Amino acid sequence: MGTVSVKMKVLPASLEVDLEELKQKAKEIVEGKGGTNCHFEEEEIAFGLKALITIFDWTEGLEVEPVEEALAQIENVNSAQLIDMRRAIG
Repeated sequence: MGTVSVKMKVLPASLEVDLEELKQKAKEIVEGKGGTNCHFEEEEIAFGLKALITIFDWTEGLEVEPVEEALAQIENVNSAQLIDMRRAIG
């Protein structure tokens, strides 16, 4: 089995959500489910609201939906959505 690179967009419920705390919780979930090399980007949405783009490596062939569902269940998260998944090269 190979490795895929996964990007998920996590949308906080409000401007007041601490993105650093959200990053820590998201990283714990990703790594707890078997993801590796987890890192983040922030994407401007509107009026100061930022989405957290969670990027990680995942074993090809394993279902990624459990990670998406767990990220969506984090307190003060409005939604989590898979936005990209492609085979990693290297």
